[in-house]
Amino acid sequence: MASTFNGTSPSRRHKAPRTIACALIPRFALLAILGERQALLSRPLALAPEPGGPQVVGETSGPAEAFGVHAGMRITEALARCPELALVPPDPERSEAAWEEALRRLEGIGAAVEPRRPGGAFFEAEGLRGMWGGTVEGVLRRARKAIGGSVRLGAGSSRLCAHAAALRARPRRAPVIVPQAMTRAFLSSLPVGLLRDLLEGEWERVDLPEKLERLGIERLGELAELPRAAVADRFGEPGLRALRMARGEGEPLRPRQAHEDLVERLELPEAISGAQLERALALLVDRLLANAGRRGRSLRRLQLAARLAGGGSWRAVAALRQSSADPRRLRLALEPKLRELPGSALTLSLAALELGPPAGEQSSLDELGLKQRQRRLAEAVRQARAVAGTDAVLRVLEVDAGSRVPERRSLLTPYQEEE
Repeated sequence: MASTFNGTSPSRRHKAPRTIACALIPRFALLAILGERQALLSRPLALAPEPGGPQVVGETSGPAEAFGVHAGMRITEALARCPELALVPPDPERSEAAWEEALRRLEGIGAAVEPRRPGGAFFEAEGLRGMWGGTVEGVLRRARKAIGGSVRLGAGSSRLCAHAAALRARPRRAPVIVPQAMTRAFLSSLPVGLLRDLLEGEWERVDLPEKLERLGIERLGELAELPRAAVADRFGEPGLRALRMARGEGEPLRPRQAHEDLVERLELPEAISGAQLERALALLVDRLLANAGRRGRSLRRLQLAARLAGGGSWRAVAALRQSSADPRRLRLALEPKLRELPGSALTLSLAALELGPPAGEQSSLDELGLKQRQRRLAEAVRQARAVAGTDAVLRVLEVDAGSRVPERRSLLTPYQEEE
């Protein structure tokens, strides 16, 4: 769309409004797990809770949504609403790997991507117009070609607006683009439940959309009309963030940085357990440290994952207080996570999620040199005392540094060897 400046001088022209694009594949994790069994989507289905995670259901099928079941709902409430609900074992490793491949194809067209959970991502479309036809529509068409025909594409001036536009779009149809001037009107009639897809952690803490619905606030337009002070008093920061979203305001995108996968995998005999699993973990740690992609850097955050023999997968994240490349320290951080494995595993994988500074940093060298000096000093003290007695080596203890009498400034005390 051409911008209209109404005669404003070039020096006072406003910057062109940003356009955020949303690429959305609904039920992506569920589709990735079902694979060729997608005919099961005609039944009430939902992803079961991850082992050791919150007892809430994941993505749901259309028939399950017809009963009022949605992602993030407590499993007891979901089964009460739909007794016929079938739970599918989660497989986060498979769904994340499939979505990672789609994200890399999207980055291949020049997009700086902010990923959400598998099946959703945002990127700035305005800066790509010059490469793909000069219009936002051209950018979105190129994104569809990169990801695949099943993706829904939408664009708007904020994340929520772009997400709502993508939900309204249809696969293999023209994308839905909401002009900035129409943002507030477009959002006003939409249900507050739409916030569930974007609030994530905040919503898990305060259950915000359901609380709003219980108060009779069912539309985003109704939420946008509420006084800011009242929302802050009742819901705190998550409520204020939801209020800004309902009013069409948004925060800058946080694109992920380009990274290289540092992952090591190991096939396991099905009956492996106990000490054998720990030896397998030690082997993965050694392989990860030997991976050329690490480039000598230490490791700060690791993810241990397994594909389970009974179906699905399991994962756990271990964060180190101080980044390290010491295999012993890495094993000590990971072994407690390994004991949480819910069943027999077919594969075990170890991935570096966050790298630290180079493993040979100067502080480590200084620490090593200090210990060597302390050992040498202790040996010299022992030798001096062996020759001249215990009073051969004394330490100066400062008592009153400001005194004019030299004898009051300091005292001599026996030197204590450090253990």
